[in-house]
Amino acid sequence: MDLRQLRYFMAVAEEGQITAAARRLRISQPPLSHELARLENELGTQLVRRGPRGVTLTEAGRLLYERGTRILEMTSAAEHEVSSVGRGLTGTLRLACCPSTAGLAPGPRLQELAARFPDVRLDVREGDVPEVIELVTGGIAEIGVVRTPFPSQGLRCRYAPAEPLVAVMPPALERGGELEVSLAELRGSPIVCDRRTAESLLAAPGAREGSLAVSCLAQDCRTVCSCAAGGLGVGLVPRSLLTVCDTGDCFIKTVTEKNLETRAAVIWKADRTLSPLAERAVALLGELC
Repeated sequence: MDLRQLRYFMAVAEEGQITAAARRLRISQPPLSHELARLENELGTQLVRRGPRGVTLTEAGRLLYERGTRILEMTSAAEHEVSSVGRGLTGTLRLACCPSTAGLAPGPRLQELAARFPDVRLDVREGDVPEVIELVTGGIAEIGVVRTPFPSQGLRCRYAPAEPLVAVMPPALERGGELEVSLAELRGSPIVCDRRTAESLLAAPGAREGSLAVSCLAQDCRTVCSCAAGGLGVGLVPRSLLTVCDTGDCFIKTVTEKNLETRAAVIWKADRTLSPLAERAVALLGELC
């Protein structure tokens, strides 16, 4: 199987018709049908079921489509990386970030990179921490920005200073002092947070002394702020998120529980030679750390 055959198969899978796939690939239908049959022969299995209304993927075809998507992404990433090394500070920077670091990256530092080097293009992907690490270790993204805790084996990391959680409080749910609030003072209040924060809350010493009611879980910390601003509960997010979220008329107070502090980190593969462009991005993002 070569990349041309794989691209042909991917087009057939996405279009659902050999005729439409041939039109997309700008080739005639017979050569496409021949290459598809040849690929099935080489792999020793049927990839598509042909019917009067088009084609559908077999189980083997679905697996190849899933793997093929990642293979073509890695191929594209390698092409851009090699091209970037050859041209210096030009090309595409492939960056992966988790939503909880949105207040730090991409942010002003990478805006500075784009302003100083207009030939640079940013390809920013988002996902939770495991997804970002997978993108980096799999070669899809050159560098990532994540938040502790995360497994760092096989990675090089630059860590930001410890960052506290802040409580985003609708006026009707204000608790605590003027600038700070403890977990004990949040007992009885509906809590809105992401899943990782909810797990940390359960392990925090302050939570063991009394119950904290997590009334709403969100995937994205920015959604947490929106829910809090809408009065659904007290939102708990890293302090840096406040720079990219509209918290309305909510009160903002630092949560005094030290065990809930986290750190952002810039990561890249330990055994990978970074392109000049990625090295510059690491240096800029490292200034946050």
